[in-house]
Amino acid sequence: MEENRAWTASWIWAEHDNSAIAGGDRPETVLFRRSFEVPVQGEGYRLMVRVSADSRYRLYLNGESVAQGPCKGDANTYYYETLDLTDRLNAGFNVLAARVMRYPASARENGAEWGPASAWRSGAGSFLLEGSLEDGDGERLESLDSSDNWKALPLPYEALQLQPETYTLFIGGGEQVDGAKWPFGWESAPYDDAGWKQAAVIAPTHDKMYGSLSKWQLTPRPIPLMREAECDFTAIVQGEGSGRIWSRTTLSGGDLGSLTVAAGEELWLELEAPELMAGYPRLALSGGRGAHVTLLYSECYEYPPGPNGQRNKGVRDEPDGKALYGFTDEYTAAGYGNRDGAEIYEPFHRRAFRYIRLQVKASDEALVLERISIRRTGYPMEEIGHFDASDATLKPLWNISLNTLRNCMHESYEDTPFYEQMQYEMDTRLQALFTYQVSGDDRLARKAIYDFHSSITPSGMLQSRYPSVSRQIIPGFALFWVMMVHDHYAHFADYALVRQYRSTIDAVLGWFENRIDSTGLVGIMPEAYWSFVDWTEAWRHNAGAPPSGKSGPLTVYNLMYADALEKAAELNEVTGRRDTASEYRERADRIRIAVRAHCWSPERELYRDSPSSEDYSQHAQIWAVLTGTASDGEAQGLMQRMLNDNSLPKVTLAMSYYLFRALERTGLYDHTFQLWDAWREQADLNLTSWVEDPVSVRSDCHAWGALPLYDLPASVLGVKPLLPGYAAISITPHTGTLQWASGSCMTPKGEVAVKWAIEAGRFRLTVNRAGDTPVHVELPSGEKLLFTEKGPIVCECIIMPANYTDNDNTEGANRA
Repeated sequence: MEENRAWTASWIWAEHDNSAIAGGDRPETVLFRRSFEVPVQGEGYRLMVRVSADSRYRLYLNGESVAQGPCKGDANTYYYETLDLTDRLNAGFNVLAARVMRYPASARENGAEWGPASAWRSGAGSFLLEGSLEDGDGERLESLDSSDNWKALPLPYEALQLQPETYTLFIGGGEQVDGAKWPFGWESAPYDDAGWKQAAVIAPTHDKMYGSLSKWQLTPRPIPLMREAECDFTAIVQGEGSGRIWSRTTLSGGDLGSLTVAAGEELWLELEAPELMAGYPRLALSGGRGAHVTLLYSECYEYPPGPNGQRNKGVRDEPDGKALYGFTDEYTAAGYGNRDGAEIYEPFHRRAFRYIRLQVKASDEALVLERISIRRTGYPMEEIGHFDASDATLKPLWNISLNTLRNCMHESYEDTPFYEQMQYEMDTRLQALFTYQVSGDDRLARKAIYDFHSSITPSGMLQSRYPSVSRQIIPGFALFWVMMVHDHYAHFADYALVRQYRSTIDAVLGWFENRIDSTGLVGIMPEAYWSFVDWTEAWRHNAGAPPSGKSGPLTVYNLMYADALEKAAELNEVTGRRDTASEYRERADRIRIAVRAHCWSPERELYRDSPSSEDYSQHAQIWAVLTGTASDGEAQGLMQRMLNDNSLPKVTLAMSYYLFRALERTGLYDHTFQLWDAWREQADLNLTSWVEDPVSVRSDCHAWGALPLYDLPASVLGVKPLLPGYAAISITPHTGTLQWASGSCMTPKGEVAVKWAIEAGRFRLTVNRAGDTPVHVELPSGEKLLFTEKGPIVCECIIMPANYTDNDNTEGANRA
């Protein structure tokens, strides 16, 4: 990773008539422009730029958006984007323009006026662009570096104010924008910027004396630019105004048909997107100076909340007796349009929604609504993996999972694009695994691993969400980060990455080891931290944590610690630290022994949630199986008792991955085929993405629930890495209630496609993979086969009835 290169550009900002504005406690917007000429005669001209800002920017070339950033980082890793703008140059006059928003350094208590918590900021507004126009021979024709050769226009605070957050937590509140205080067409080449002032150089990129660090430790962006694509609303669900009443009406290309709101009149429309999505709505207006426009963002239609604020959503796209709930952006029209094109309102920060309620109150002149569209945005994941099966109810689960994951992938993984847009370790571990299966792309996961590594505190604990200017610690989440590093190793065998994070793994595991009490268990968690485990209903009153954890060690956290120790042992062993590996295995053994001694109930034949308590949950049993605390001979019985005991708090979507792994480990994976009902029920409610949890029913888009993206290829098709980096591939299909299944997943060795079918009691499997990577197949009959030659793999066996006990039939697997 390149750090602190020798920059030729300087950080710039706007001169202020009132110096109290700069670096103040309110957000600030500054516009920048730099014009240049591309010779009309000749060809081969080239423009490459590097760009960053504090806090967020959108860059334009000749009026067209070319990038938004900077990529989310922190005080020690401040990212810049590198852009090739060659293909966007015009012969003759060109202009680079940037809109930059500075967020204040510290958050206000109510979340107002401070911007998204995941956007790092120093408190000092700044913009940086380095680049030059070159001819076909690579000769520099003109420097475009940010300096006092750029022009700047600071906008008054009233041009864009942030409202207090009323329906979200960390995205910074909705906007309140006065269009009349924005210069119309400022980002385009024809605009006259003669009244703008020279930008002020505020700082060099680095202190050239004795390694002093600047506020912005610049590092190249490690992930691709976000994908941006135009998307249209598909329908007006309902509405009223301008002498009309709308019921469901199909929209063609987002065209509102030059819908006029007469002076003094009001109108509202509820618009439906094709599915829940993240991006930027774009509203084109004409005339109507002073008209007040409100955009309310909502995930679904829902009934009025209950007496304690309990959400009640039901069928998500059914409006009868329901309303749209959410936060708003507000825009006051400037009255432009029909001169040089329509007036466009687009919020600066990314929004998530399935529905938008558009409300208009015209002032003294008529407002024309021309068009509304969506600039959909997200990480450019290429979805190569796919899945289909004889059970038609599974295919929608795959498609909904894809949409959920897409919406939760941006410049970091996100828990929910509507409510928080924060990257949490528990969520991210699963999202990364799902991404590996679908696309084989590990770039966002690598960044996430680095992000959390960068969040370490002096005690050795990691922050639970990061990057974030709002700090939080959930101790168990740091263990998910260790597991995340191991997952990456299993899928990609990147030994350099493992070595890079060994010291951070040591620190995390050391934090837990330092809390071992007299029982040999990791003791009570610090009261100021949040010992979250799962949003199960029984723990709702205790914020998702087993109540017994307040008075004793948490069994689940101890078992997660043992699991992290075992995974860390493997990572240390394969990178040459065998003594450390041995120590970690010994520590894991001691934890397992202590859990069996203090947490096992002989009467219930279950593991307690804490020693000496009589609280039990599915969670403790699952992790006892996953860590080998329950021996192989005991584990299946334990899982069966757990499944049959309806008194136990059950895992929600967040922990279902671990339940499915425990069932698979104990030979009970066929139970999962009915567990998919938790997802089928959501599909029946016409959701287009998965809920956060079925208890609070807060978020309708939370990618820890996108489990079908992992399990359908990894367990139903059966494709897993047998050796790290898929140096050898394991294929062990689980047929369950299915008659056939087909699909593929991505690996570093290329796509692996699998198809299997059961006909007349015979199971037939076909596998296609690139090259001659060894493939180990385990058939439903139990026979194990090894294939090392190139070309398709075809094998089959007899499927015995479930009640078959006669061992006279000895026909085994046949290779074709």
